[in-house]
Amino acid sequence: MAHSLSAKKRIRQNVKHRIRNRARTKQVKLQVRKVVEALAERNAEKAAAELRLAVKKIDQVAAKGTLHKNAAARKKSRLQRRLNALTTR
Repeated sequence: MAHSLSAKKRIRQNVKHRIRNRARTKQVKLQVRKVVEALAERNAEKAAAELRLAVKKIDQVAAKGTLHKNAAARKKSRLQRRLNALTTR
């Protein structure tokens, strides 16, 4: 258990940040899931629209530091590759 005031404050901050970060990652996962569902339906227009929203959300979360910038780039790249594979067929 923390005894110093600064350690107690750090614990309080960590709780707030953890809640905020979990909410942000849930938003990213939800948006990515929408893209994947549109890809599964083979609906390229809907998938492209959802991908734009997903990229925006991923960039926002990465800018806040919740998601690492390279992980964000990887997620965007993989989603874009799946959309490109659907549209080129």
